[in-house]
Amino acid sequence: MTASMPNIVDLDRAAIKSGLADGSILLVDVREPHEFTEGHIPGSVSHPLSTFDPTAIPTTKRVILSCRSGVRSARAAEIAQAAGIDFREHYKGGFKDWSEAGEPVA
Repeated sequence: MTASMPNIVDLDRAAIKSGLADGSILLVDVREPHEFTEGHIPGSVSHPLSTFDPTAIPTTKRVILSCRSGVRSARAAEIAQAAGIDFREHYKGGFKDWSEAGEPVA
């Protein structure tokens, strides 16, 4: 957590893997469509930051935001919070951490 983003919760790869495995999270990838198409974490859904609308994301599960390295997902959390939607958790390492660790890619 940084001083400029006090309401952002950083999650690591283990937390993401666990949440995806037990079905408790909705992993929202905020990278742009071409990035998502080139490869994404299996089970994630695409909601690009350039057109990010937190009200369009179903909240039936715990929403975790993700991007390439954690910068855009933190920004998406700020956008959601500014809109009054309590999305604060994000995958700090993002797709870069996931793929560099040799995890499966869709």
